[in-house]
Amino acid sequence: MHDRYKDKVEFLLVYIREAHPTDGRQVPANQRENVLYAEPKSDQERHEVAGLCIRKLDIHMPALIDNLKNTTEAAYAGWPDRLYLVDRGGRIAYKGQPGPAGFRPPELEAAIGKLLSQ
Repeated sequence: MHDRYKDKVEFLLVYIREAHPTDGRQVPANQRENVLYAEPKSDQERHEVAGLCIRKLDIHMPALIDNLKNTTEAAYAGWPDRLYLVDRGGRIAYKGQPGPAGFRPPELEAAIGKLLSQ
C-alpha cells in the first residue's frame, strides 16, 4: 500500500512511550529478542531509543518523536500503536483500532482512496 501512494500521501511514524519498558510491564518476547529498554527519562534518551527502534525494525519513513509528557499519545490514543489518516485540513479522516491486532490496512487504503478522490 505504501508504494502505491508514496507520491500522494506522506506516511509518518510517531514514536511514543515504550510499550514494555524494563522498569514497567516487561514481556517474554522482548526478553528473548533483547528489546530491553527502560522508559526514557530525558528527550535525548527517548531519541536514542526511538533511533534504535527505527534501525532495528528497518523502518524507511520519517519518524516523529512524542515528548516525555506523551502529549501526542494522549491526544490520539496512540498506545500501543494505531493507524491514522489526517486530511490536508488537519482533520482525522480515518482512525484505526489499537494495533497491531486492530490494524486493518484495507480499511486505511479505502480511506486514502476516498480522500484522494475528493
